[in-house]
Amino acid sequence: MAHGDHRTCGAALIFTVMALMPLQVQAQSAGLGAAGELVDPDSLRVCADPSNMPFSDQSGEGFEDKLAKLVAAKTGRSSITYMWYPSITGFVRNTLGSNRCDIIMGYAQGDELVQNTNAYYRSSYVLLYKKDGDLAGVETLADPRLADKRIGVVQGTPPSANMAAAKLMRKAKVYPLMVDTRIMPSVAEVMIRDMLAGVIDAAVIWGPMAGYYAGKSGADLTLVPLTREKGGQRMIYRITMGVRPSDQQWKRTLNAFIKDHQAEINKLLLSYGVPLLNEQDERITQ
Repeated sequence: MAHGDHRTCGAALIFTVMALMPLQVQAQSAGLGAAGELVDPDSLRVCADPSNMPFSDQSGEGFEDKLAKLVAAKTGRSSITYMWYPSITGFVRNTLGSNRCDIIMGYAQGDELVQNTNAYYRSSYVLLYKKDGDLAGVETLADPRLADKRIGVVQGTPPSANMAAAKLMRKAKVYPLMVDTRIMPSVAEVMIRDMLAGVIDAAVIWGPMAGYYAGKSGADLTLVPLTREKGGQRMIYRITMGVRPSDQQWKRTLNAFIKDHQAEINKLLLSYGVPLLNEQDERITQ
Protein backbone atom coordinates (compact mmCIF):
# COMPACT_ATOMS: atom_id res chain seq x y z
CA MET A 1 0.00 0.00 0.00
CA ALA A 2 2.52 1.45 0.69
CA HIS A 3 6.79 2.44 -1.62
CA GLY A 4 7.10 4.04 -4.95
CA ASP A 5 3.27 5.11 -5.89
CA HIS A 6 2.62 4.03 -2.20
CA ARG A 7 5.56 2.43 -1.30
CA THR A 8 1.78 1.24 -1.97
CA CYS A 9 1.59 2.39 -3.68
CA GLY A 10 4.54 6.96 -2.94
CA ALA A 11 4.32 5.76 -5.40
CA ALA A 12 3.48 2.05 -4.94
CA LEU A 13 2.79 1.51 -1.52
CA ILE A 14 4.23 -1.50 -1.71
CA PHE A 15 2.30 -3.30 -4.28
CA THR A 16 4.90 -2.74 -6.89
CA VAL A 17 8.58 -3.36 -6.88
CA MET A 18 9.93 -3.35 -3.35
CA ALA A 19 12.38 -6.18 -3.38
CA LEU A 20 12.63 -9.00 -5.84
CA MET A 21 14.69 -11.30 -3.69
CA PRO A 22 13.04 -13.53 -1.10
CA LEU A 23 13.24 -12.36 2.48
CA GLN A 24 16.11 -14.08 4.18
CA VAL A 25 15.33 -15.11 7.72
CA GLN A 26 18.49 -14.24 9.55
CA ALA A 27 20.08 -16.48 12.18
CA GLN A 28 18.54 -15.72 15.52
CA SER A 29 20.44 -15.23 18.76
CA ALA A 30 19.45 -14.62 22.33
CA GLY A 31 19.29 -11.20 23.90
CA LEU A 32 16.28 -9.37 22.45
CA GLY A 33 12.56 -10.01 22.68
CA ALA A 34 10.96 -13.42 23.03
CA ALA A 35 12.84 -16.63 22.40
CA GLY A 36 13.85 -16.86 18.75
CA GLU A 37 12.99 -13.23 18.07
CA LEU A 38 15.33 -10.28 17.65
CA VAL A 39 12.77 -7.59 18.38
CA ASP A 40 14.16 -4.86 20.62
CA PRO A 41 11.99 -4.68 23.76
CA ASP A 42 13.11 -1.14 24.65
CA SER A 43 13.22 0.76 21.35
CA LEU A 44 10.76 0.63 18.46
CA ARG A 45 13.06 0.05 15.50
CA VAL A 46 11.26 1.29 12.38
CA CYS A 47 12.16 0.60 8.74
CA ALA A 48 11.11 3.62 6.64
CA ASP A 49 11.67 5.77 3.58
CA PRO A 50 13.25 9.12 4.57
CA SER A 51 11.20 11.13 2.04
CA ASN A 52 7.83 9.54 1.29
CA MET A 53 5.05 11.86 2.39
CA PRO A 54 2.36 11.44 3.54
CA PHE A 55 3.66 8.11 4.85
CA SER A 56 7.11 8.73 6.33
CA ASP A 57 9.72 11.46 6.40
CA GLN A 58 12.87 12.22 8.37
CA SER A 59 11.08 15.30 9.69
CA GLY A 60 8.64 12.99 11.48
CA GLU A 61 5.66 14.55 9.67
CA GLY A 62 4.32 11.41 7.99
CA PHE A 63 1.30 9.62 9.39
CA GLU A 64 3.32 6.43 9.72
CA ASP A 65 5.79 8.40 11.86
CA LYS A 66 2.94 9.55 14.09
CA LEU A 67 1.60 6.01 14.22
CA ALA A 68 5.04 4.74 15.25
CA LYS A 69 4.95 7.08 18.24
CA LEU A 70 1.60 5.65 19.28
CA VAL A 71 2.84 2.07 18.86
CA ALA A 72 5.94 2.81 20.94
CA ALA A 73 3.92 4.42 23.72
CA LYS A 74 1.38 1.62 23.89
CA THR A 75 3.85 -1.27 23.69
CA GLY A 76 6.20 0.01 26.39
CA ARG A 77 9.05 1.22 24.18
CA SER A 78 11.05 4.09 25.64
CA SER A 79 12.36 5.33 22.29
CA ILE A 80 12.06 5.07 18.50
CA THR A 81 14.98 4.51 16.16
CA TYR A 82 14.78 4.56 12.38
CA MET A 83 16.53 2.58 9.70
CA TRP A 84 16.10 4.94 6.74
CA TYR A 85 16.19 3.39 3.29
CA PRO A 86 14.62 4.60 0.01
CA SER A 87 11.63 2.79 -1.49
CA ILE A 88 13.55 0.89 -4.12
CA THR A 89 14.24 -2.73 -4.94
CA GLY A 90 15.88 -4.30 -1.90
CA PHE A 91 14.01 -2.27 0.72
CA VAL A 92 12.83 -5.27 2.75
CA ARG A 93 16.03 -7.24 2.30
CA ASN A 94 18.21 -4.37 3.49
CA THR A 95 16.06 -3.30 6.42
CA LEU A 96 13.70 -5.79 8.06
CA GLY A 97 15.37 -8.81 6.47
CA SER A 98 18.78 -7.76 7.77
CA ASN A 99 17.53 -7.31 11.35
CA ARG A 100 18.32 -3.59 11.20
CA CYS A 101 14.76 -2.72 12.28
CA ASP A 102 11.66 -4.58 13.48
CA ILE A 103 8.64 -3.07 11.73
CA ILE A 104 7.53 -1.56 8.44
CA MET A 105 4.65 0.72 9.42
CA GLY A 106 2.64 0.38 6.21
CA TYR A 107 2.59 -2.67 3.97
CA ALA A 108 -0.05 -4.10 1.63
CA GLN A 109 -1.62 -7.33 2.88
CA GLY A 110 -0.58 -10.44 1.01
CA ASP A 111 2.96 -9.55 0.01
CA GLU A 112 5.11 -12.58 0.77
CA LEU A 113 8.24 -10.56 1.54
CA VAL A 114 7.01 -9.88 5.07
CA GLN A 115 4.65 -11.33 7.63
CA ASN A 116 1.59 -9.10 7.79
CA THR A 117 -0.18 -8.06 10.95
CA ASN A 118 -3.93 -7.58 10.84
CA ALA A 119 -4.87 -4.65 8.63
CA TYR A 120 -5.18 -1.27 10.34
CA TYR A 121 -6.79 0.45 7.38
CA ARG A 122 -8.37 -0.26 4.03
CA SER A 123 -8.19 2.17 1.13
CA SER A 124 -8.26 2.26 -2.67
CA TYR A 125 -7.08 3.98 -5.77
CA VAL A 126 -9.21 7.02 -6.48
CA LEU A 127 -10.33 9.17 -9.37
CA LEU A 128 -9.66 12.86 -8.73
CA TYR A 129 -11.17 15.76 -10.65
CA LYS A 130 -12.32 19.35 -10.22
CA LYS A 131 -15.52 19.45 -8.22
CA ASP A 132 -17.49 21.83 -10.43
CA GLY A 133 -16.25 20.58 -13.79
CA ASP A 134 -18.00 18.46 -16.41
CA LEU A 135 -16.93 15.20 -14.72
CA ALA A 136 -19.17 15.72 -11.70
CA GLY A 137 -20.83 12.42 -10.82
CA VAL A 138 -18.33 10.15 -12.60
CA GLU A 139 -17.65 7.12 -10.38
CA THR A 140 -15.97 4.53 -12.63
CA LEU A 141 -13.27 4.49 -15.27
CA ALA A 142 -15.79 3.01 -17.73
CA ASP A 143 -17.97 6.13 -17.64
CA PRO A 144 -18.34 7.41 -21.23
CA ARG A 145 -17.78 10.98 -20.03
CA LEU A 146 -14.10 10.11 -19.63
CA ALA A 147 -13.73 8.97 -23.24
CA ASP A 148 -12.30 12.24 -24.58
CA LYS A 149 -10.48 13.27 -21.40
CA ARG A 150 -6.77 13.21 -20.69
CA ILE A 151 -6.27 11.28 -17.48
CA GLY A 152 -3.08 11.08 -15.46
CA VAL A 153 -2.05 7.66 -14.18
CA VAL A 154 1.10 6.26 -12.58
CA GLN A 155 2.94 3.76 -14.74
CA GLY A 156 2.28 0.11 -13.92
CA THR A 157 -0.30 0.72 -11.20
CA PRO A 158 -3.55 -1.32 -11.15
CA PRO A 159 -5.83 1.35 -12.70
CA SER A 160 -3.79 1.22 -15.92
CA ALA A 161 -5.44 -2.06 -16.89
CA ASN A 162 -8.94 -0.69 -16.39
CA MET A 163 -8.05 2.45 -18.29
CA ALA A 164 -6.71 0.35 -21.16
CA ALA A 165 -9.92 -1.70 -21.23
CA ALA A 166 -11.91 1.55 -21.41
CA LYS A 167 -9.61 2.80 -24.21
CA LEU A 168 -8.44 5.71 -22.07
CA MET A 169 -4.71 5.08 -22.39
CA ARG A 170 -4.46 6.57 -25.88
CA LYS A 171 -4.81 10.09 -24.46
CA ALA A 172 -3.50 9.37 -20.97
CA LYS A 173 -0.51 11.12 -19.44
CA VAL A 174 1.62 8.45 -17.80
CA TYR A 175 3.72 9.45 -14.79
CA PRO A 176 6.77 7.53 -13.52
CA LEU A 177 6.29 4.96 -10.78
CA MET A 178 9.61 5.42 -9.03
CA VAL A 179 10.58 9.00 -8.18
CA ASP A 180 13.40 10.07 -5.87
CA THR A 181 11.37 12.38 -3.65
CA ARG A 182 14.52 13.52 -1.88
CA ILE A 183 15.19 15.73 -4.90
CA MET A 184 11.86 15.80 -6.76
CA PRO A 185 8.24 16.40 -5.70
CA SER A 186 5.91 13.45 -5.19
CA VAL A 187 4.30 12.20 -8.39
CA ALA A 188 0.87 12.72 -6.78
CA GLU A 189 1.74 16.35 -6.11
CA VAL A 190 2.84 16.82 -9.73
CA MET A 191 -0.33 15.17 -11.06
CA ILE A 192 -2.55 17.49 -9.04
CA ARG A 193 -0.58 20.53 -10.16
CA ASP A 194 -0.98 19.40 -13.77
CA MET A 195 -4.71 18.94 -13.31
CA LEU A 196 -5.14 22.41 -11.84
CA ALA A 197 -3.08 23.83 -14.72
CA GLY A 198 -5.25 22.08 -17.32
CA VAL A 199 -2.54 19.67 -18.51
CA ILE A 200 -4.78 16.73 -17.54
CA ASP A 201 -8.52 16.58 -16.87
CA ALA A 202 -8.44 14.02 -14.06
CA ALA A 203 -5.99 11.86 -12.15
CA VAL A 204 -6.01 8.29 -10.89
CA ILE A 205 -3.88 8.02 -7.74
CA TRP A 206 -3.46 5.79 -4.68
CA GLY A 207 -6.00 7.17 -2.20
CA PRO A 208 -3.79 8.17 0.76
CA MET A 209 -1.53 10.18 -1.55
CA ALA A 210 -4.46 11.75 -3.40
CA GLY A 211 -6.22 12.79 -0.20
CA TYR A 212 -3.12 14.32 1.33
CA TYR A 213 -1.94 16.31 -1.69
CA ALA A 214 -5.46 17.34 -2.70
CA GLY A 215 -5.86 18.82 0.78
CA LYS A 216 -2.53 20.63 0.50
CA SER A 217 -3.47 22.09 -2.88
CA GLY A 218 -6.32 24.12 -1.40
CA ALA A 219 -8.40 23.43 -4.54
CA ASP A 220 -12.00 22.21 -4.55
CA LEU A 221 -11.55 18.66 -5.79
CA THR A 222 -13.72 15.55 -5.83
CA LEU A 223 -12.10 12.31 -4.73
CA VAL A 224 -13.93 9.13 -5.81
CA PRO A 225 -12.70 5.76 -4.48
CA LEU A 226 -12.68 3.28 -7.37
CA THR A 227 -14.81 0.71 -5.59
CA ARG A 228 -17.28 0.10 -8.44
CA GLU A 229 -14.92 -1.12 -11.13
CA LYS A 230 -16.06 -4.19 -13.08
CA GLY A 231 -13.18 -6.55 -13.73
CA GLY A 232 -9.59 -5.51 -14.16
CA GLN A 233 -7.08 -5.40 -11.34
CA ARG A 234 -7.76 -4.97 -7.64
CA MET A 235 -8.22 -1.34 -6.61
CA ILE A 236 -8.78 -1.82 -2.86
CA TYR A 237 -6.01 -2.83 -0.47
CA ARG A 238 -5.76 -3.66 3.21
CA ILE A 239 -2.71 -2.04 4.76
CA THR A 240 -0.89 -3.79 7.58
CA MET A 241 2.35 -3.52 9.50
CA GLY A 242 5.12 -5.77 8.20
CA VAL A 243 7.30 -7.90 10.49
CA ARG A 244 9.70 -10.81 10.03
CA PRO A 245 8.18 -14.31 9.63
CA SER A 246 10.03 -15.41 12.77
CA ASP A 247 8.54 -12.70 14.99
CA GLN A 248 5.28 -14.31 16.05
CA GLN A 249 4.97 -12.75 19.49
CA TRP A 250 5.71 -9.31 18.04
CA LYS A 251 2.95 -9.79 15.49
CA ARG A 252 0.51 -10.74 18.28
CA THR A 253 1.52 -7.64 20.24
CA LEU A 254 0.86 -5.43 17.22
CA ASN A 255 -2.45 -7.12 16.46
CA ALA A 256 -3.58 -6.38 20.01
CA PHE A 257 -2.46 -2.77 19.60
CA ILE A 258 -4.44 -2.38 16.37
CA LYS A 259 -7.57 -3.89 17.92
CA ASP A 260 -7.38 -1.71 21.03
CA HIS A 261 -6.56 1.57 19.26
CA GLN A 262 -8.42 1.43 15.95
CA ALA A 263 -10.42 4.57 16.70
CA GLU A 264 -7.21 6.56 17.35
CA ILE A 265 -5.63 5.14 14.20
CA ASN A 266 -8.65 6.14 12.10
CA LYS A 267 -8.59 9.66 13.53
CA LEU A 268 -4.90 10.01 12.63
CA LEU A 269 -5.40 8.74 9.08
CA LEU A 270 -8.44 10.93 8.47
CA SER A 271 -6.46 13.99 9.59
CA TYR A 272 -4.14 13.33 6.63
CA GLY A 273 -7.01 13.00 4.18
CA VAL A 274 -6.73 9.23 3.80
CA PRO A 275 -9.93 7.85 2.21
CA LEU A 276 -10.77 5.02 4.60
CA LEU A 277 -13.13 2.23 3.55
CA ASN A 278 -15.04 -0.26 5.67
CA GLU A 279 -15.60 -3.86 4.60
CA GLN A 280 -18.69 -2.77 2.63
CA ASP A 281 -16.55 -0.31 0.60
CA GLU A 282 -18.23 2.66 2.28
CA ARG A 283 -16.26 5.72 3.35
CA ILE A 284 -15.35 5.97 7.03
CA THR A 285 -15.61 9.63 8.00
CA GLN A 286 -14.96 9.59 11.74
